[in-house]
Amino acid sequence: MSDVRTALVIGGGVAGPVTALALARAGITATVFEAHHTAADGVGAMLSLAPNGRDALRAVGADEAVVKVGQPVPGVVMADATGRRLADFHGFPGLPQTLAMTRSDLFRALADHAARQGVETRYDKRLVGAVEGPDGVTATFADGTTASADILVGADGIRSTVRTLIDPDAPGPAYGGVLSFGGIAPGDGVEAEPGMMYFTFGRAFLGHWALPDGRIVWFGSLPSEDPLTAAQVRAVPAAEWLERLRPLYAGHVPGETLLARTAPEDLMAVGPMEAMPDVPAWHRGRMVLVGDAAHAPSSSSGQGASLAAESAVELARCLRDLPTAEEAFTAYERLRRPRVSVIAGDAAAKNKAKAGKAEGQAAFPTPEQMFAPVHRHHIDWDARVAA
Repeated sequence: MSDVRTALVIGGGVAGPVTALALARAGITATVFEAHHTAADGVGAMLSLAPNGRDALRAVGADEAVVKVGQPVPGVVMADATGRRLADFHGFPGLPQTLAMTRSDLFRALADHAARQGVETRYDKRLVGAVEGPDGVTATFADGTTASADILVGADGIRSTVRTLIDPDAPGPAYGGVLSFGGIAPGDGVEAEPGMMYFTFGRAFLGHWALPDGRIVWFGSLPSEDPLTAAQVRAVPAAEWLERLRPLYAGHVPGETLLARTAPEDLMAVGPMEAMPDVPAWHRGRMVLVGDAAHAPSSSSGQGASLAAESAVELARCLRDLPTAEEAFTAYERLRRPRVSVIAGDAAAKNKAKAGKAEGQAAFPTPEQMFAPVHRHHIDWDARVAA
């Protein structure tokens, strides 16, 4: 039986509410503290939730809440820049479909579901410090208020404050060599089977899929040695970015067509593609990291939200089954670090290809090689965790 009964969860994105729900199922009362005014303040762009992420959400009863805001993705088509198909993947039998959605819709869906389940979330609470005592930890927020509990969970993203409290020398996010953009364009004449996600590789990478109304959502990358911040990218007029992107996709199928049809007001300037380097310390004393604060793969992985949900569930299982926070945190890191390291490494290799720095031309992997170890991952909530 664990000696942990209460928790402060810092961050209200994906990992925060899922952690609070999982802890509640484990018998631990958690309060979420979010720095922004709402669950989706200041966030945009699109993301996907893979079958393994949905499996983790199902363990805490949150999958159906996300289904309501997601667009099913029944499969994936891989092609080269001439339009030649390299591989088709229509999912694995018995697994749910991937869901695509806006980041803000996912944040709101999870926050609303957590609230319906009795999880308290306090907004406008930006963490500035934390002090550990013999029986717990006290957090201090920018507005001067404090809160105390048995443990503190850092679910505060890639620029985590909790990470620096655990280890002042911890690394920050690393730039992946490309700036990310997206857009919406008319879909006439562009191959896009309803719901299917298309990934096109060549001199320039492009992904796209069809919305229910026939328009095409696309996302692409602009290699850049200059690691601009997201704010700096958004400060450049969209028309200027399109002038730089269109030559990159000249002759690209279907990139040339989609970029030509994208109006400046329909361009989404996302910002630098970033990922977390290996984080040496995931926990110290009564503080622990979860989600992007510990292991943010680049968006090339398609696994950021899914891995965050998995880690939230695994952390709760460890706290449920082990007698002390230290033992639980150690077991949690042992369970999670190997898996997230492999996925992050694969995403880093994809980033090199997008930035034009890949060495040689590896054989194109099969769908089984690409997706099976990731998508088929299942967490057995009822299985006991050993120290």
